[in-house]
Amino acid sequence: MKIEDIVNLTEGTLANTPKVQAIEAATVYPSKVEHGDLFFSSKQEEIDKAVENGAYAIIYDDDSIERKDDEIAWIKVSDIQLAAFKLIRYVIIKKEAKFFLLNEHEMSFLKMILTHKGNISFIANDWRKAFEQILNSDDALFVGTDKELMKLIKPDIKRLERDVEGYPVFDTLFRTTFKVGGYVYQEKELIPFHLDHLLRVVAFCEAEDLPYSLDRLKYTKHFIPVFIDGQLKSTQAGKSDKVAIFTDNIEDIVEAREYIKRSNTWVKGIVLTPPKTKVPGIDRPHWFESEEEVREILKSTLFNYAFIYNADKSILNTIKEEYSLF
Repeated sequence: MKIEDIVNLTEGTLANTPKVQAIEAATVYPSKVEHGDLFFSSKQEEIDKAVENGAYAIIYDDDSIERKDDEIAWIKVSDIQLAAFKLIRYVIIKKEAKFFLLNEHEMSFLKMILTHKGNISFIANDWRKAFEQILNSDDALFVGTDKELMKLIKPDIKRLERDVEGYPVFDTLFRTTFKVGGYVYQEKELIPFHLDHLLRVVAFCEAEDLPYSLDRLKYTKHFIPVFIDGQLKSTQAGKSDKVAIFTDNIEDIVEAREYIKRSNTWVKGIVLTPPKTKVPGIDRPHWFESEEEVREILKSTLFNYAFIYNADKSILNTIKEEYSLF
């Protein structure tokens, strides 16, 4: 690509009159720079290394950068990250690639049920990694969960379809029987209010010809139930009326509590969170600052359901996990 085209694409300013006229490739990592490459950075040490490795052009956004080789092109931009993705937008137009923004639940289900991931790229949330992925991949389908990053890549980023075929047949808090594509899937390890996320992913796989299997379905990392005894050891569901539910998002706690209120008015639920965490509908959850505090709360408090936000299930003396159908 010609230097003048890079200047135009990134809306930068050529800070010198270089002898080089074009570049061979681009990168954001100095260790990957090869002879003839374009390099993005505003760190002097990285730029010096890139020049040493044979960079033909440098894009930077810091006026204090010292230009140590006037034979190569120095392109000043207002923002490194924005300039990098202006170049990426040009690249993806030539590739005719598709990009989709997924929420965290949709991404978890997609990675879970896909039987082959060779024809789709999962974009990293780190912009430098994302830049390299897109630039160096031959894939035509990309998915990511970072909204701001995905909009930098493609301002009119697509979301998964909201209205898709499929519906629940029967559910409990920890198991769901549902129908999709003419098939009924019996008592899957699926939280009922996660079904909509799953159905959107199934429709996406069908539309994009991605191979998948719902036999791979299991609880996601976002909502993990573990039945426990009085010593916080995991046990069979039929031997205990206590379950610790580990979740990484407040929305699932709110929805699960509403589900319990509708279906099991007799059960007692508690919520454990780090200090000052706000949970809609709860004036003050049980706050904890350490794993030991979580264990003490679970041992000393009467409950059937304990929703534990931002803690790992390894804090329990887990042996084997099994789940109830109620």
